[in-house]
Parts: sequence; C-alpha cells; structure tokens
Amino acid sequence: MLSRDGISGLVCLAISAVLLTQTFGLPPATVIPIGPAFYPRVVLSILGLLSVILIVLDFRAMRTASAPAAAPTAGPPPNYRLVLATFIEFGLYILLLPPLGFRIATFLFVLSLQVTLEWPRSTKRWLLAIAVAAATSLICYLVFQDYLSLLLPRGTWSNM
Repeated sequence: MLSRDGISGLVCLAISAVLLTQTFGLPPATVIPIGPAFYPRVVLSILGLLSVILIVLDFRAMRTASAPAAAPTAGPPPNYRLVLATFIEFGLYILLLPPLGFRIATFLFVLSLQVTLEWPRSTKRWLLAIAVAAATSLICYLVFQDYLSLLLPRGTWSNM
C-alpha cells in the first residue's frame, strides 16, 4: 500500500495531467513566438515529472521496508521557525518588488534567504552569498527580460 508520499504523488500527477490537457485548448499567440500555454505546460510537466519521481521513490521505500530493518533513528526535530522566516521573507520580497524593482528585490531576497538558512561564518562565505545573490538576480533578469521578453517590475524608488 502506498504511503502519504505515494498518494500525494498520484494526486499531483492526476492534477498535472488534467490541467496539461486543458492547456491545449488555449488560443495560439499572435504577436509573440511563445504562446499563453507555454509556461503552464512547462510548470505542469515539471510537476508531473516530480510526481512520478515521488511515486517511484515511494515504491522503492516500500520494497526496502519489507526487508528486516534496524531500529529507526530519530532525525532532527522540525524547524518551524525557519519555515515561518522563509514565508515572511518571501512576503517581504513580494512587498518590495514595486518600490525596489525586480533586480534589487531579488538580490536582497536571495541574500537574506541564504543568510537565514545558514549564517555565513567567514568573509569568504559572505562573499560567496553576495556573489550567488547577484548572479541569481542577473541571470533571472537576463532570461526573463531579454530572452523571454517579459516585462519585470521596475522600482518606483530605484527606477531599475
């Protein structure tokens, strides 16, 4: 019998399959080369793929669980404060997008999330965190603004 993970994978796979078939009814694009169905198809395809992986992992876990196993070891306790902090930071990111613009807000969000998840203990780690945040912001900007021709929020305070 499937565990909660396997059942969740089946539900997500069914949802992604139903919604993916619905995207074929969307009208084609007239002005731009990428139509309105492109992004939903990408997201739903990734959701379907991840659902299949979850189902396969659940079947593998069932197979290994049937073999005699040693006593289970307790993992680390859940860190609910970290989850709450991540949600708060994402909310602040959404709130700061209009005044700061995509590039600055994304840089600050990625940097703050890295620092929240693991505090940099050396100058080298701080520089690495800053470089990752800058690279993420720049790559996302170039991909969405230049390659996909999407308009990203410009900041009212920064005009960037």
